[in-house]
Amino acid sequence: MYASAAVAVEPMDSIVEALLAASRVLVGLAARSLAEIKPEVTLPQFRTLVVLAARGPQRLVDVAAELAVSPSTGTRMCDRLTRKGLIRRYRSGSDRRSVHLTLTPAGRTLVNEVTRQRRAQLARIVAATAEEWPPEVARALHAFAVAAGEAPEPRWWLGWPGHERNSHDDGDVERGAP
Repeated sequence: MYASAAVAVEPMDSIVEALLAASRVLVGLAARSLAEIKPEVTLPQFRTLVVLAARGPQRLVDVAAELAVSPSTGTRMCDRLTRKGLIRRYRSGSDRRSVHLTLTPAGRTLVNEVTRQRRAQLARIVAATAEEWPPEVARALHAFAVAAGEAPEPRWWLGWPGHERNSHDDGDVERGAP
C-alpha cells in the first residue's frame, strides 16, 4: 500500500515542480509586459484589473476577497487605480451602501494590450517547444485554471458585452471617481 502511495506522490511532485517553474516564467512575462506598457501599474493592481475584466463589475469587498486582501487594502489599491483612470466606482441603485467597481475604457485597453503581448510571447515559447506539447497538456492546464477559479478566457477577453453599461453612475458616482 505504501509503495503505491509513494509512486503516486512522486509524479505529483514532478508536476508541482514543473508548475512552479512555469509560474515563475509566467509571472516574469506578465511583469515585463506590464512594465513595457504601463510601468506605474503594479502586478497586484493589474491583477485587480484582470479580476474586473474576468468577472465584470464587482463590489469592492468581493474584489478584495478574490485578491485575498483585507477590505482596507483593497480600498487603497482601488483608490490608486481610480486616480490612474483605470477603474471607476459607482453606487448600486438597489443598495446605496454598496460600492461597485468597473473598468474604464483605459483599464480595459490596458488589460487587453498586456494580454495580447503576453499571448504573443507565450506563442513564441510554445512554438519553440512545439514537439513537447501533446493535446493532453492543454486540457490539463484548462482544468487547472478552472480548479483555481479562473474565468474561461472567452468570458472576459471579449469584454463582457452583456455586463457593460454606458453609465454606471445612476446619478451617484462616488466623489473623486472619473
